[in-house]
Amino acid sequence: MTLPPLDELVRDAHVVQLPLRTRFRGITVREVLLVEGPRGWTEFSPFVEYLPDESSAWLAAAVDFGWGPELSPRASSVAVNATLPAVGPDEVAGVLARYPGCRTVKVKVAEAGQTLADDVARVAAARAHVGPEGRVRVDANGRWSVDEAEEALLALAPHGLEYAEQPCASVPELAELRRRTAGLGVPVAADESVRKAADPLAVARAGAADLLVVKAQPLGGVTAALALVAAAGLPVVVSSALDTSVGLSMGAHLAAAVPDLRHDCGLGTAALLAADVTREPLLPVDGAVDVRRIDVDVDLLRRHAAPDDRREWWLGRLCASWAVLAG
Repeated sequence: MTLPPLDELVRDAHVVQLPLRTRFRGITVREVLLVEGPRGWTEFSPFVEYLPDESSAWLAAAVDFGWGPELSPRASSVAVNATLPAVGPDEVAGVLARYPGCRTVKVKVAEAGQTLADDVARVAAARAHVGPEGRVRVDANGRWSVDEAEEALLALAPHGLEYAEQPCASVPELAELRRRTAGLGVPVAADESVRKAADPLAVARAGAADLLVVKAQPLGGVTAALALVAAAGLPVVVSSALDTSVGLSMGAHLAAAVPDLRHDCGLGTAALLAADVTREPLLPVDGAVDVRRIDVDVDLLRRHAAPDDRREWWLGRLCASWAVLAG
């Protein structure tokens, strides 16, 4: 990878703060850094707790999308799932109304301060909303122990789960859970065990997952993610990391390049944002999002610009991540 000069990245960077419609991952405002490369606008948005080594993959993705090879998508749109935060069952219909035409719902479970009963109620409401022909998947973000995950899947399985995403944190735990629940009919998907792992293929080699969740930014970009998909030999779901429409465009280009993509993608999350950086956000229409580059609106960049101290903080992590890649 040929890195753009650091001074050019710093000079041209825009840092924005975008409010969320509903608390998600414990935050109500999403901060991202955007920059325009020769191929178009691109995004660097590792979550704020990530250190330079981990954040550097996100910068590699931004460079790949903004400065890398021209992409040739296989499709003009990709089907997406609705994403349901850890809300009460009475709020489910209102959230899912923002995802017109989506036949699949990913339900967040294992939220801190909530109970399994809360999860069951939320999943039941999601199932009622999409009907018997719809698909419901759950995402625990690795917060369950093996015993807790087994108990939860036994309680949730009657609602017809497409799969359970990262029910436990470690690869050995996922393998043990798969062994215990083999007859339950709930496949296990790995997310954090792919995107946060030193060896993202370890989960596939260990037989610890039935499918992989791949995200362009954490995996170093479209090019790197496609190589991982080819090496893993498992079905995949392409998802996002609460990106702006620019980052979602990166994910859509990845999804459109994956051969034999069978699952709806987690790329409809612009619906979780109360503001975006474009007048034409990448929102779900008829259950899908377009595969296209995003035209960023300069007025929106100004309107949602982060305060000076937050801009300097982001430029600092940009520099630190650039140094990791350069080294």
